[in-house]
Amino acid sequence: MTAEIICVGTELLLGDIVNTNAQFLSRELAELGISVLHQHVIGDNPARLEELVRQAKSRSDLLIFSGGLGPTEDDLTKETVAAAFEDTLHFDEAEWQKILDFFARTNRRPTPNNRKQAMVPTRGCKLENAHGTAPGAWFEDGGCAAALMPGVPREMKAMWAEQVRPRLLAKQNCTIHSKTLRVLGGESSIASKAAALFDGENPTAAIYCKTGESEIRVTARAADAAAAERLCDEKLAQFREVLGPNAYDVDVPGLEYTVVRLLVENHLTAATAESCTGGLVAEKLTNVPGSSEVFGFGFVTYAEAAKTRLLGVSPELIEQYNVVSAPVAVAMARGALEVSGADLAIGITGIAGPGGALPDKPVGTVYLAGENRRTGAGWVQRLELGGYHDRAIIRTRAALYALDLFRRMALGLAPENAVPTTAAEPAEHYVF
Repeated sequence: MTAEIICVGTELLLGDIVNTNAQFLSRELAELGISVLHQHVIGDNPARLEELVRQAKSRSDLLIFSGGLGPTEDDLTKETVAAAFEDTLHFDEAEWQKILDFFARTNRRPTPNNRKQAMVPTRGCKLENAHGTAPGAWFEDGGCAAALMPGVPREMKAMWAEQVRPRLLAKQNCTIHSKTLRVLGGESSIASKAAALFDGENPTAAIYCKTGESEIRVTARAADAAAAERLCDEKLAQFREVLGPNAYDVDVPGLEYTVVRLLVENHLTAATAESCTGGLVAEKLTNVPGSSEVFGFGFVTYAEAAKTRLLGVSPELIEQYNVVSAPVAVAMARGALEVSGADLAIGITGIAGPGGALPDKPVGTVYLAGENRRTGAGWVQRLELGGYHDRAIIRTRAALYALDLFRRMALGLAPENAVPTTAAEPAEHYVF
């Protein structure tokens, strides 16, 4: 099945509103195995909309609309699509009563133009809207179907889940299941390692790039849910084999959720000592429900004096090697370990920019150290993140590396491009 997404609204064309609906619908359609051929944004102009609808109807099996279902004169999506699908609209008394009840619950009165929202397809059918006043609409003609949903994201997503998605699943006469693998690293490096795995029609695999990591979404179609899930698991196992430890978890919101789970499972506690990230690592960890079981201390030691007073980092060490250095990162991690009594600790210091660059340490230079009380061993690494020229991205990527260091220490895995440390050696031993 092929589809086109049509988002209606002059405010979208003017850039007044970010079009998140198209992104959501594209991913949802991909999960159903429906190929999206085109995305369109069009203003509230009936003539141009009619031309687009007739073109799209002639070449695609499914048209998905968002927007243009309001009560104002320029909200003409229903009327325009109905004409293109050789249908008409009629006034629905039951729908009008729902609108009246909705206004009564919110202590408001409807205006005459709200009656327009109670117009529904004659040959097609209405799509119930339990979250607003505008019902959606479903049209079919000549092998093509159209689903019209509100432009308000909250209403659109609910209507998609409750009304449209079930209809599309019924048409396909199968069960569809998806799983998402989270992978550290950029899209190009992942695709180069696993290019062959992105081929194939069932299951399908698609990659989505995020800051410092990517998502691989695997979707399978089968006669029943168990079979579809089994196909997904087999495909994910192939990706894990190729991508190794960088493929860190399935169906989690982010790396911090994996870290907290591993800490709980391994009965480990963690502490952070942050400089350039300003508490971002601790924030991510404490966003996870249940993190209080494993995380009790987060030190934000932005100033040199704070590193000395709270973590015991020697002023002489800072003066000799600079505050942005491997010895200082190691000393910060060891200080956090000692003060907190945690099992694992990280220390992170760097230059997030835009100023502060040194001759041998450009913006984006970050030193990250981790210490493990149980083993007496740890790691330190130098990260070069300045190619992004963005303070927020540098800090976000540095925090992601820190979370990954926690993950690897919890699993007993060596971080990439890191130098092993031991508690028996002084921090100043690690200079690079």
